[in-house]
Amino acid sequence: MAQQPKDTDAVLGGKKTPQRSLVLGGIQGVKQRLQAPEEEVREDALYQALNYGEEGLALVIASLEDESLRVSNTAYELLLKQPNPSKELKVAIENYKKLPQMVYISGGSFIMGAPKTEKDSYDWERPQHRVEIAPFYMGRYPVTQRQYKAVMGENPSSFKGENNPVEGVIWYKAKEFCQKLSEQTRKIYQLPSEAQWEYACRAGTTTPFYFGETISTDQANYNGNYTYGNGKEGIYREKTTPVGSFPPNAFGLYDMHGNIWEWCEDVWHENYEGAPNDGSPWLTGGDHKLRVLRGGSWDVLPWLCRCANRYGYVPDIGYFNLGFRVVSSVARTL
Repeated sequence: MAQQPKDTDAVLGGKKTPQRSLVLGGIQGVKQRLQAPEEEVREDALYQALNYGEEGLALVIASLEDESLRVSNTAYELLLKQPNPSKELKVAIENYKKLPQMVYISGGSFIMGAPKTEKDSYDWERPQHRVEIAPFYMGRYPVTQRQYKAVMGENPSSFKGENNPVEGVIWYKAKEFCQKLSEQTRKIYQLPSEAQWEYACRAGTTTPFYFGETISTDQANYNGNYTYGNGKEGIYREKTTPVGSFPPNAFGLYDMHGNIWEWCEDVWHENYEGAPNDGSPWLTGGDHKLRVLRGGSWDVLPWLCRCANRYGYVPDIGYFNLGFRVVSSVARTL
């Protein structure tokens, strides 16, 4: 039987010990490193904590509340891998699942909008323009009914299912959800800007959909009675599907095409003339009676699910195909 580490053992943090981290001994060293200001030091300490039995496991569970999404996500992934989880651990994992699972989106630049040659594209998707995007976090899935109810205490959805996306959500309620979730977690959650949304959807691609030139109902939930490009007719499910039912993009994001329209922060503009090029939401000018929707939904035609497609809708009316997902910046604490 392997011996438990002693308090005098050095906690080195694996092969990638940050140069600024303080190498200390035993469980006390782990505790001190979990208080370090550097995310990478705290993240590294989580791996070492698992060498210290129940006391170390308790530290990992506590780190689910870390102000850093990077650290709390790492704690969650480590806890999921634990064999024979205790009741306490199961409860901690289930509570964490009520929060949106966030994916790190690396920064970069991309060409936003659709070229005139893209089939069934619209003038309001132009002119194409280059946008610089800072790193951020985005919900792996649209906000689910379970997550929405946990924060808001209600579920406006027509198609019930804890793991189905919440729908029937007006823009103002989506904003309220972000505010309440931020207050509860001490992390800043927001609606994505249009630019963030399209950058995340494309995940480095330039085609109409992140999986290529056309779309099928094996890849997304939309009205399969209609086709796009060389695609074939498919299924019209006539309702939402549980999140994560279809393949993700290269960033690990699900349901970016179809299932539900997703609210963005931006005011609606008829085209991209004068649009920001830094990834921020476009809040000046335009039609303030409308906010932007992205992604298409279960009941729309396939070309409305393209990466570049955008739609303006009144923010105070909910519908059974309107939902949202959240983002959080890298500097993300209250």
